[in-house]
Amino acid sequence: MTKTILKRLGLLVVTLLLVTFLAFVAFSILPGDPTNSILGLNATQEQVDALRAQLGLDLPLWQRYLNWLGGLFTGNLGISYNYDMPVGQLLAGRVGVTAALAGLSFVLIVVISIPLGILCARYEGGVLDRALTVLNQITMSIPNFLLGFLLTFLFSLVLRWFTVGSFSAATAQGFWDWLSYLFFPALAIALPKSAMTVKMLRGSILGEMREDYIRTAYSKGNSKGAVLWRFALRNAMIPVITFLAMTIADVVAGSIVVEQVFAVQGIGQMLVTSIGNRDYPVVQAIVAFIALIVVVCNFAADGLYRVMDPRLRQR
Repeated sequence: MTKTILKRLGLLVVTLLLVTFLAFVAFSILPGDPTNSILGLNATQEQVDALRAQLGLDLPLWQRYLNWLGGLFTGNLGISYNYDMPVGQLLAGRVGVTAALAGLSFVLIVVISIPLGILCARYEGGVLDRALTVLNQITMSIPNFLLGFLLTFLFSLVLRWFTVGSFSAATAQGFWDWLSYLFFPALAIALPKSAMTVKMLRGSILGEMREDYIRTAYSKGNSKGAVLWRFALRNAMIPVITFLAMTIADVVAGSIVVEQVFAVQGIGQMLVTSIGNRDYPVVQAIVAFIALIVVVCNFAADGLYRVMDPRLRQR
């Protein structure tokens, strides 16, 4: 077990290094120069060269990456080109907002999809199953940003349960107002993924219900509900857990997009602005943060379904 954990941790570190390197290279070769955003288009070549030397942009790519990586491990994420302040200080308040939005979205996915997936499998072919199947197909076909606009129209303009753009005011009023504002963008992120999870869990449970060990359980006098809960569900959840772990990246990416729709002041807004301004230290820090969340969640999911499936513990 110790050997497996160390191997997974090593893979986690290598994955993070690879992702951050690819992101560093990708943003370094994008057209445009951050000095143009800082100095303007009328700057002289001497001013541009001096600023590039000051920012370290005149160094070779590999040296810039190693310098950035060294700063990452020591907690020094650099200075923002656009805001002229430490990146860590700049992101401190926004990372928590995006993490809370993504976390709330993931909780909603689990809370919505697991019971509905079980009900659809339990009453296969019934009215509830058919209705949810149609609803799932519709929900899965709607992009996050469009669903965000629809929810904004319904809950803000029609029902007036919240006001779009009042995130700062909700934050100042207290935790519950802050959380209630985040609920609606979280719902926009969660609904499409919930529909996919319901469909997957339903199919997984129905597949398990056709296995030989299920027939053995029936032969011992167990009811359909008891067989589903005591035998089929445990094995059916294994691929679903894997799928939920893979949705973490989509949830975080969805958070960045939906933040724009609901005017939530998280890292999404800052990422878009920083890419436009070629503020590389901020962009690279945000990419490293997102990669860390995705890799750690996949690592945790791997450990969880090893606990649920004893066959995997021998690998």
